[in-house]
Amino acid sequence: MAKNATVNERAQALLRALIAHYIREGQPVGSKTLAEVANISLSPATIRHVLSDLEEHGYLTSPHTSAGRIPTAKGYRFFVNTLLAANKTDDRLIEELKHHLAPGLSAKDLMSSASAIVSNLTQLTGLVSVPKRDMLCLRHVEFLPLSGNRILVVLVLNEQEVQNRIIYTDKAYSASELEQASNFLNAHYAGKSLSLIRDAVVYAMREDKQRLDETMQVALKTVEQVLSQAQSKEEDVMLSGELNLLNMAEAAGIDTLRSLFDAFSQKQILLHLLDKCVAASDVQLFIGAESGHAVLESCNVITAPYHENGRVIGVVGVLGPTRMDYERVISVVDLTAKLLSSALNSHK
Repeated sequence: MAKNATVNERAQALLRALIAHYIREGQPVGSKTLAEVANISLSPATIRHVLSDLEEHGYLTSPHTSAGRIPTAKGYRFFVNTLLAANKTDDRLIEELKHHLAPGLSAKDLMSSASAIVSNLTQLTGLVSVPKRDMLCLRHVEFLPLSGNRILVVLVLNEQEVQNRIIYTDKAYSASELEQASNFLNAHYAGKSLSLIRDAVVYAMREDKQRLDETMQVALKTVEQVLSQAQSKEEDVMLSGELNLLNMAEAAGIDTLRSLFDAFSQKQILLHLLDKCVAASDVQLFIGAESGHAVLESCNVITAPYHENGRVIGVVGVLGPTRMDYERVISVVDLTAKLLSSALNSHK
């Protein structure tokens, strides 16, 4: 096998068999074992020669002398790109996912459920990125007076998501004053993104204060307070099954696990990676160092985008070890994203 040459069919067959066996058993694979499981008529000596070539070109590595070989990130990448069979439709999996992603759930509950079910089905850590504020549009806002100087704010976002928030004001306002304020906001800002609304509101409060009557000033101050509160409480990514990372302890090491849990608590690295995935139109798979983040070098991240109104607004994914059942995990992630999209859009 010349350097940079295409892996021939014989080497592909052995590489597929070795990786599949290693994924199942978790132990380095020797030439004798491979001869038994590969269902290919080659002598152990020929198999050893092919494996030696694959190792030389970076597809395999030997963790210990004479202990067999295991796949490298390059080997896994080749396996995923060229050797996986086409995914078959799994009707039982689809029915289970549909049960957990019922259209009657709120958008937030759907995303939380998607994170939980993808973790459950793969025994990995589930990830769902929450739509960014510039992807959330205001459809309707309503202010209702409560006792004391409290106001219940009802926000309708992206067609079907309803959020209720209670805010405190300097004085009590009547129901008619609050109705006038909500009418003003619905007339001027319905259909616009929350980030654009907040910028416009802050600008109006600063520049046009003299031209606004008291009720309009109340409306702007109230919505600015609501959006600031929403921004401070907004979740960027929903995580499920973080403890599944402990299954990586032996292979990855305690220091790597500690760094991963720290990355989960901070979330910036995950958000940066998931943001890149939002721009994709299909399943994305980062194997080890492909993520570009040192802390994830012992991990895989697999994501698939979910849609609303024909636009990608987030991704469903999993994080786990490089040794995983790629066919099943990719299928679970892809189907979960598709059914989450279907549930979100069924509200229309």
